[in-house]
Amino acid sequence: MEQQSIKSPRKKDSKFIKKIKQKIYSWHRILGIITLIPVIFWCLSGIMHPFMAHFFKPEIPNERLKVISVSQEKMPLSLQTVLGQNKIAEIKNFQIVSFNDGTFYQVKTVDDKLHYFNATSGKELQNGDALYAEWLSRYFLEDNQSKVISSELVTHFDNQYKYVNRYLPVYKLTFDRPDGMQIYVETASSKLATYNPKSRQFFIWFFDMFHNWSFIDLITNNTIRVWVMFALLSIIILSALSGIIIYGLFWNQFKRQPKSNDNQANIRRNHRKIGFMTSLVTILFAFSGAYHALTKLEPNVLSKMVYEPVISVSTIAFPSNQLAINWKKYKNCSIVKMNDEVYFQIQLAKGKKEIETLFIDAKDGKIAKNKQIAYAQFLAEIFSEKYNTGNSCCEMDDTKCTLATDITDKKPVETKILTDFEKREYGFVNKRLPVVKLAYDTPQKTTYYIETSSSHLGAVITNANRYEGYSFAILHKFLFLDWAGKGIRDFVNVFAALGLLTVSLLGLLIFLKRN
Repeated sequence: MEQQSIKSPRKKDSKFIKKIKQKIYSWHRILGIITLIPVIFWCLSGIMHPFMAHFFKPEIPNERLKVISVSQEKMPLSLQTVLGQNKIAEIKNFQIVSFNDGTFYQVKTVDDKLHYFNATSGKELQNGDALYAEWLSRYFLEDNQSKVISSELVTHFDNQYKYVNRYLPVYKLTFDRPDGMQIYVETASSKLATYNPKSRQFFIWFFDMFHNWSFIDLITNNTIRVWVMFALLSIIILSALSGIIIYGLFWNQFKRQPKSNDNQANIRRNHRKIGFMTSLVTILFAFSGAYHALTKLEPNVLSKMVYEPVISVSTIAFPSNQLAINWKKYKNCSIVKMNDEVYFQIQLAKGKKEIETLFIDAKDGKIAKNKQIAYAQFLAEIFSEKYNTGNSCCEMDDTKCTLATDITDKKPVETKILTDFEKREYGFVNKRLPVVKLAYDTPQKTTYYIETSSSHLGAVITNANRYEGYSFAILHKFLFLDWAGKGIRDFVNVFAALGLLTVSLLGLLIFLKRN
């Protein structure tokens, strides 16, 4: 007699197990519905970000001010003489600028205003800062024809000029061109901050509203915005985990279900399969996003981290127009005070990217050696003391914050002058170059990046910043794919976001058909 194989019947789940399964299903649906709209907004705006970078930020002719040689013949009057003529006894800083066929001393007075004095006549140029901003804008665009529709001084970040641009204050100029170009320039450093044609302006607004959720700021404040985002991102992680449990632990149950041509069944099947495939990416996106959002609870104070003591003109003895430098390679200059000593700080072009920084004693005009690193250390100690716990970080209010471990009286274990951005720590998002890197042997491995030319702090990085930065760069922006090129990296990022968007839309269809 031929024996027939008999399949043993599947062991039925206990009432307790059934109840757990039902609860997980139920919670997965609830969590999915709660986060459905946020996920769709985040995915759509996330997909748009690479499009902004690739297609909606056209290049402009000049992104930096090239060497514009300053002729000593156009500077018959020294800074000291000009200031004396205009009865100015104290200043915060100065630089020499050439524009509109004239050479001017750009002087920052104790009231933080920029004045422009002709180096030939000593007379002040009326509305000089706005005129210089327009000249810079036209230089960067190579556009001397288009009409300026508006010119305004921007003193704080907004939904078009984001904190990522770093520079403040800046002039925003809007040109009457087909692309509706808006350009932002910092006149104090003669630098381009950013530029946005009309197409990019919309994408910036959309990304800010639906990825950063700045609309919550309009209703309440930043703290509530951060915690709302954190709560929803946490729910997304729970939703993804519950989906993994359902599809993973209940695999046999789904496998036994007969295939059907029913549209609803197909939608559910695709939702499960795509959801399972994208569940890990969902968790990584949500985790890194939540981690990143929490860092926004600290106030943005980097733009205020500048050292500008009041300097008496009487301490600047050597005539500025007689400095023994190669004026044909002149890029920038400033006046700095360190330990009661006053120096001219001069930047000269040296090769394609290299910049030579000279410190010249304001008393006798002699070059002081090894001062750039020393000045950077001097500034780091000032920033550490001024901006650590117990001190006011913000001029607008009395917000307290901790930027880094106190490094007063400590010597750096590494010093380096950076003329280009580093991928790992001091990336292009930090804007300022060249900077001096000062790494200190503290428990948090504190590293300061100082832009000595403007006496600004470029960045301060601790281990906590590094962990968050690596999390966001690797898990959210997929920078681990940089070896394949930015195009491939962005494609993978967009493909992953499209997968999450598809899962969300299928989930929405299931919910609508069920109800």
